[in-house]
Amino acid sequence: MSHTPQPRPTLSSIISPEGSLEVLSQHEVNRLQRTSKSGLHELLRRCALAVLNCGNPTDDSLALMEAYKDFDIEVLQQDRGIRLKLTNAPAEAFVDGHMIRGIREHLSAVIRDIVYVYNEIQQHNRFDLTTGEGTTNAVFHILRKAGTLKPSRDPSLVVCWGGHSISRDEYEYTKDVGYHLGLRDLDICTGCGPGAMKGPMKGANVAHAKQRRREGRYLGISEPGIIAAEAPNPIVNELVVMPDIEKRLEAFVRLGHGIVVFPGGVGTAEEILYLLGILLHPSNADIPFPLIFTGPADSADYFKKIDEFLVYTLGEAVRDYYTIITGDPVEVARQVRRGVDEVTEFRRTHQDAFYYNWRLTVARNFQAPFEPTHAAMRSLTLDNDQPTHELAANLRRAFSGIVSGNVKEQGILAIEAEGPFELSATPELMRRLDALLSSFVAQGRMKLDGDTYTPCYILK
Repeated sequence: MSHTPQPRPTLSSIISPEGSLEVLSQHEVNRLQRTSKSGLHELLRRCALAVLNCGNPTDDSLALMEAYKDFDIEVLQQDRGIRLKLTNAPAEAFVDGHMIRGIREHLSAVIRDIVYVYNEIQQHNRFDLTTGEGTTNAVFHILRKAGTLKPSRDPSLVVCWGGHSISRDEYEYTKDVGYHLGLRDLDICTGCGPGAMKGPMKGANVAHAKQRRREGRYLGISEPGIIAAEAPNPIVNELVVMPDIEKRLEAFVRLGHGIVVFPGGVGTAEEILYLLGILLHPSNADIPFPLIFTGPADSADYFKKIDEFLVYTLGEAVRDYYTIITGDPVEVARQVRRGVDEVTEFRRTHQDAFYYNWRLTVARNFQAPFEPTHAAMRSLTLDNDQPTHELAANLRRAFSGIVSGNVKEQGILAIEAEGPFELSATPELMRRLDALLSSFVAQGRMKLDGDTYTPCYILK
């Protein structure tokens, strides 16, 4: 795989934080500066560059780093707080020498979350990340630190999943759905990138303006390994960077009051399997969680393939957990509104928090971070001789590894060094998995850049 950096205009500047980090104690300033100079610096640099590059969509994090190999970020200490020194940053992040305000907010959020997670979660013994309770508690504290928990608001947050590489028709449809959700006083949460993550926010933004909803929420949840592939789109007004993909996914299901899934690729399939694996857990049988698969009318075949794969792997009963609607954004919005109202009533009856779903059981095999090495991918158990929620967890890991090999720097380098990941399954499951993945490739759902896609996996 070749990565040829293209020269791009850059600009150096010193800026103040925006939206986060403005009010810090001297102790916090010292700790932030120490952390930014530690081994965390390269992680901060990669994530900061992705945010600053949001005007140039890409899904190749390695190529991005090569294009801006001279970029750097430094935290400067001042008596009244901090400033951020940027060297050779993408010029598109500035207007007449001043950084665009929304980008400055996102940059501050990235630094806040990465440093908080490092200092208060990963390096602190009050969170036992080897247990389910400890992990869920850590996710809660990260979200609370970011200000995303809104105890005074009724349930309204709709998580929208879907691909970053989608057709124009599909993108317009996501905007239509977002618009009709917004007209019904619903807010939007996505993975914060382009495509199906941007469209619903854009549509809802217009609807909120019509309804004079002045505090519309456009929440984006990312993680360091994938933020370069899904840099925050400009509409995101709340950004959270979780430490890994598993905590990112848990944040979605703990915060969301309903989920809408648009057409996508392996990342979307990973999200679907994650959620259905949780909902299939016996402990979650009575918890309402509206889930709708939707797209324009010509996406019916896409969802048919998804549905057939889910039924084969997880059983006929899996259909009880989702509804497929194509070509009707108004009906999607109506059903989501009814579903969110049911969630509201359920939580009020059980005296549950509106802002964080503590009651939902997330099994440990959905929480433990999965590092998609070649050995780990080869060892995945992909057969029907296991409980459905465990098979869902292993399939989720398989798709997560393919996402890594497609767009994450670590995964791309691993594929270049050792060749494609190897996946093994029973013959019939292998055939169905191959058919599903091949359909994603044929429909151009794997990559943004380039005309062809070279699979980062082989099925054996």
